[in-house]
Amino acid sequence: MSSIAGTKSSLTWAVHISTALLVALWLFPTVGLLVSSFRTADQISGSGWWNAMFPSVQNVVIRAADPDDFREQRGDLYVVEGNLFDGEGEAVISVWGTSSRAIDVNKAGETADLGDGESFTLQANGDYVWSGNDDQISGRAQRVFATAKAPPKFTLGNYAQVLFSGSSTDGMAKAFFNTFTVTIPATIIPIMIAAFAAYALAWMDFPGRALLIAIVVGLLVVPLQLALIPLLKLHLNIGIGKGYLGVWMAHTGFGLPLAIYLLRNYMIGLPRDIIENAKVDGATDFQIFTKIVLPLSFPALASFGIFQFLWTWNDLLVAKVFLIDATGETTVMTNQIVELLGTRGGNWEILATAAFVSIAVPLVVFFSMQRFLVRGLLAGSVK
Repeated sequence: MSSIAGTKSSLTWAVHISTALLVALWLFPTVGLLVSSFRTADQISGSGWWNAMFPSVQNVVIRAADPDDFREQRGDLYVVEGNLFDGEGEAVISVWGTSSRAIDVNKAGETADLGDGESFTLQANGDYVWSGNDDQISGRAQRVFATAKAPPKFTLGNYAQVLFSGSSTDGMAKAFFNTFTVTIPATIIPIMIAAFAAYALAWMDFPGRALLIAIVVGLLVVPLQLALIPLLKLHLNIGIGKGYLGVWMAHTGFGLPLAIYLLRNYMIGLPRDIIENAKVDGATDFQIFTKIVLPLSFPALASFGIFQFLWTWNDLLVAKVFLIDATGETTVMTNQIVELLGTRGGNWEILATAAFVSIAVPLVVFFSMQRFLVRGLLAGSVK
């Protein structure tokens, strides 16, 4: 036995490689979302997030200054001067044009003849001179298509727009707090109910206990889709309707079988001597549960809390059925992101920011409680 216990398995290297691959598969898109959430739309379209720290070549469309406000008369000509980048950044223009069909017809420093004496000169640093007669230098500003090499640029503007804009289209603040309103009670309520049930199934003798355990195990494999419509009809018939109470009850019902199963397996593995000695000393079942079993069961409570929090935070189906109505006042983050895909499908900077906001809280919860996860899951699996 000593030789077996002291020998490493020949498949240890395979376990290490598999673990490294799983970490990479999880880490790569998460870091990509985080980096992309701080980049501008032009930066994202110009290069991948892995090149975020390096200069990138971008095709940009910029208008010159409004001629009605900034033109100056010089002899017979009217002139507008300025910098396309308003002096911000250090982009270097290589080629440019004034038509979308020829965006690279001119090189930096060249002058484009726009016809009838109108001209536009653009330097590599974005300085420009636009001149012409009274009619030409008026109305809408000249549009310029430029190919420029821009330095890395990061911004907090995406988070300001997503969290603080107050827009019903882009804003996630309301959905963020609605998701918290759903998730916290939907995590705490099933834990409280399941803890009492698990103690009874583990340490109390009563008729039908084995049957109840079998029913709990059987409910683990029942798809929740089977119960959605009947449960919604029940809620409507008894007057609950769509709302927070309904979604809390739904999440509690769907989460209880797993919660009872995990907690019962953990509690039944607690030292029998401690509980029997407490009973001999006159402690009631409620006192044993609150003062002995509950503190010792914290790893199992935490592991189920992680599962239930992640499930309810990322849920869309149950929220659609039991919570979200036509007003949209009770929308949650998953539903808001789905709507963003329709309204802002091309704005990757907004989508990346919204996605990272939605996963930030589950990441904090998981990493703060992950040390209890393995102990809680393995409880009762080894005797």
